[in-house]
Formats: sequence, structure tokens, C-alpha cells
Amino acid sequence: MRPRCRAAVAPGSRFSTLPGMRIDQILAATFPCFSVEFFPPKTDEGLRQLVDTARQLGELDPAFVSVTYGAGGSTRDGTVEAAILLHDKLGLETMAHLSCVGETVEGLRGVLDRIEAAGIDNVLALRGDPPRGQPDFVQPEGGLASAAELAAFISESYGFAIGGACFPEVHPEAADLNSDLTYLKTKVEGGASFLITQLFFDNQVYFDFVAAARAKGIDVPILAGVIPIASYAQTERICSLCDASIPQPLAEAMAAAGGDERAEFELGVAYAAQQCTELLLGGAPGIHFYALNKAPATRAVLGALRAARPWERAGGGSAAARGG
Repeated sequence: MRPRCRAAVAPGSRFSTLPGMRIDQILAATFPCFSVEFFPPKTDEGLRQLVDTARQLGELDPAFVSVTYGAGGSTRDGTVEAAILLHDKLGLETMAHLSCVGETVEGLRGVLDRIEAAGIDNVLALRGDPPRGQPDFVQPEGGLASAAELAAFISESYGFAIGGACFPEVHPEAADLNSDLTYLKTKVEGGASFLITQLFFDNQVYFDFVAAARAKGIDVPILAGVIPIASYAQTERICSLCDASIPQPLAEAMAAAGGDERAEFELGVAYAAQQCTELLLGGAPGIHFYALNKAPATRAVLGALRAARPWERAGGGSAAARGG
């Protein structure tokens, strides 16, 4: 049904990657680590856009890409197929997201078996958001209750590198930061060997979160999640869904753009480039870009970073943010 090798990648292609490269291994050997997140398309046109975007961003040599898992598992098959496409056709190191929502343990095992058979070595273990219209997560009958349980299940049965999500501004369901970090530590103990943050715009939030995580005994690398703003209205909607805050100065600057899409794009790229530079100088092990399946904004920011190479002024990054 699908190829299982990278023969489709031309010899010498810059998209070629070594087989079996786990993200934890990449993080141990690479600074900074740049990665890009995509979502699985629902239409043929969306698929063409995904491939085109991945090709363009692949030219900037991301360490890996990831494919999200829809609310309620609504894009499960699309996630696996898109991950296989990016892995096999473009030769990109790929991570498939997987959530507990609506899945039995056997269903999860079936998805993981498909991912493993495709030669993909990385999985992001998530509890997942409940389906639209359902306010709270409900453990499915015969399924798992949390991302920590999923990480442990994967770790016990498979050889994947396992990633976990974390929330610098505290998970919306957590009572406070300490409670959130206590739970986050169980993900790491369950097998997560690296973490990726929810998007944020205030770097101090990230640095404070990393310091608190280290004090809690969480010692794995914590990648910073960044979204280069291309459309402010779209970004506001995303932030409202994930409880991410937009700093007042940035909101005021966007308001001053008066709805001019080009001005918003230029401001968003400039802000993200400065944000990423500061993160890397402060020792973040890498940046995980939320690209929304569009290339221009992420390409501009990552291209500027590749050209300026601010990490060379950071002395290789701090041990605290990189983990270990």
C-alpha cells in the first residue's frame, strides 16, 4: 500500500536523511535543532500545498518535521499517511503525533504498528483535545487516560523516540505551575525524552518555565514552540483555543497595522526572528515552528536565522535549556 524505503529520494538530494534517526539522538548531536509542524490535509489541494510547503522548508534543512493529530482523533489516518508521505517522498525525518482520544489500547497499537512499519522513529505522545462539542476529556473504554500513560505504553512496547508537549503558561486544566510540572515529570518518567512547548510570544515565560522544570527534576531538552505571525486574526483565534497570551506591545503593534495583511506579515516575521534569536542566545536547544502548512513566514524567519547564525554567539547553548 505504501513504499517502505527512501528509493524515491534521488541520490545526493538534500532531503535525504539517515534512516533510523531518532529525535533524541538528533538533539544530543545538533545545536540548534530546527523543526516544523504540519497538519494533515483534508483535500487534494491541501495535500499539494503540504508537499509544496514541505519541499520549500526542506531546503532550509530542518532536523525533523511533525504531523499533528486532530481533535478526537479526527485525522488519525491522515496523520499517518501524511507522515509517511513526508518521510518516504521527501526523505524528511518525521514525527507522528498520537493522542489517546477515542482510541482503545489495541487501536493505538495498530496506529503505532503502522508508524513503525513505515520506518518512522519518532512519536509525540498526547492526551489530546476532546472532540468538538465535548467540553472535557473522557477516557475511552479500553483506552488510556493521559499522555503520561501513552508515553509509558509506547516506551514499554516500541523503540520510538518519544516526545511530550508542555505549556510555559501552564496547562489550562492545571491548578498551578507546580501541579503542571508534577504531571509533566510523569511524562518524562514514562519515556518522553524531549519536550516541545505550546506556542508563546514572551520569551521570559519560556526561560522561567525551563528553570522551574529543571528545579523539579525534569532534565530533558525543551524545544521552544514559535509561530511566525502571518495573519494576526488567525493567530488570535489559535491563541484563544490554546490559552496562549499575546503580549500587549505586540498586540498594539499589530493593531497599528490596521488590518494590512502585508504589514502584519512583515511585523510577524520580524518579531519571530528577534524572538528566536533571543531564545537561541539564551540557550534554547532549538525552535519548533508552527507553520500552519504555509511556507512564507517560517521560511523567512528560518532563512534569516540560518544566515545570521546567532547561536554561534551563544557558545553552543546553555546546558540548562538543552537538558542533561
